[in-house]
Amino acid sequence: MTSNDILQKVKRIYQANKAGHTGALDPLATGMLPICFGEATKFSQYLLDSDKRYRVIAKLGQRTDTSDADGQVIQTRQINFTEAELSEALNQFRGPLKQVPTMFSALKYQGRPLYEYARQGLTVPREARDITVYELCFLRHEQDELELEIHCSKGTYIRTIIDDLGEILGCGAHVIYLRRLQVSHYPQQKMITLEQLLEQQSDLDSLLAHLLPIDSPVQDYPILHISAVQGADILLGRTICILASAASERLVRIYAGSGSESHFLGIGLHALNQLAPKRLVNL
Repeated sequence: MTSNDILQKVKRIYQANKAGHTGALDPLATGMLPICFGEATKFSQYLLDSDKRYRVIAKLGQRTDTSDADGQVIQTRQINFTEAELSEALNQFRGPLKQVPTMFSALKYQGRPLYEYARQGLTVPREARDITVYELCFLRHEQDELELEIHCSKGTYIRTIIDDLGEILGCGAHVIYLRRLQVSHYPQQKMITLEQLLEQQSDLDSLLAHLLPIDSPVQDYPILHISAVQGADILLGRTICILASAASERLVRIYAGSGSESHFLGIGLHALNQLAPKRLVNL
């Protein structure tokens, strides 16, 4: 099933009028797929922009046209690198990098996804994009399999890392297993399978127990507290003056009121002594 297939099934289970996922998984991939309902869909973009963590197994010795097992093998080569050479190659994929997206991706060129051109045998220009690999952990290397865990920034294509790594090692490689372990700070232990949800669909309390707060997609952003009066102005779309200053523009989570009366209003742009609304909850 595609990520959208899952989304539509979960939407029906929760009888939601509005729902959206936060970044499609490759057809071959499994793992975490946060789904937003109702007003929370306004903040799904901020999860698209968040860090991700993946477990990946690469098959060495073969390169495919899609850089994963769903593609056609286009080259087969011998595996003859040393462990020292592998360690040196892996180190080239840590830290800030420039990455050219794979042709088999949903990125668009002249209004069409790149994969549509690729399926026609066409290659179009793609600009290298800035990504960051915060952590790349070597897990195992056995015969023609290499297993890694990768914590990376938004827009990182694990398939491309594996394909590029295979070229550096001189043997070629492609992804045969990919699992998204984490998105932003969402806990792995809160993940639930579609099958489990289907079993619980007649139990409203169980379904509700899986839901997280509406501000959970924006936990990576700093908090800014304002008064209830200022909150009313923000909800009317007004830019307000505040005492807290910011040296440069930054996105913040806005909460109005104090103590137990404090509630989430949305995301705003904080610059100098001003706060401008950017994406608000419809209270």
